[in-house]
Amino acid sequence: MKPEIRILGIDDLPFSFAHETVDIIGAVMRGNHYLEGVLRTTITVDGTDASRAIADMVRRSRHRCQLRAIMIDGGALGGFNVVDGEYIFQVTGVPVMTVTANQPDPRALVSALQQHFDDWETRWEVLQKGEMHAVALEYPLYVKPFGVSIEEATEILEISIVRGAIPEPIRVAHLIATGIKTGESYGKQ
Repeated sequence: MKPEIRILGIDDLPFSFAHETVDIIGAVMRGNHYLEGVLRTTITVDGTDASRAIADMVRRSRHRCQLRAIMIDGGALGGFNVVDGEYIFQVTGVPVMTVTANQPDPRALVSALQQHFDDWETRWEVLQKGEMHAVALEYPLYVKPFGVSIEEATEILEISIVRGAIPEPIRVAHLIATGIKTGESYGKQ
């Protein structure tokens, strides 16, 4: 795999549950070192539109034809607006992976969904799609790939990490998102 593949990293802006919507930012990176573009779209806090919004954002982008992977910070954005990686892959044709540094706790997730959402079973079904893999790099990561094998996903992760545990496309999306919201960015690991 080429070290300068185009990867889209996605993260949400800091938000409050009092807000109806939150923007999400996509950072288009060439490998782990060159920012080629920034994408933005809006989703509903605790809504059900994240997957469609991401797919639409990618399809509208002039970077779409060059993207080789989409990395999303976790399985949900904007609270519990769960991300359907399978749907995004089917609509865009670009492999998707949700990435997190912390191993998800299924019982805690189900409990939180049950407490807050009438449609918790539907959201849980989306979160259950795909297989979560622990990837042992310098730091452990948990990744759920769609449209790409775990071996290819691991290679993409290796290409995308400069230092620490967070892939550079997600880290840059986070920096942009926090800078927009707070006036000054602060990093992740």
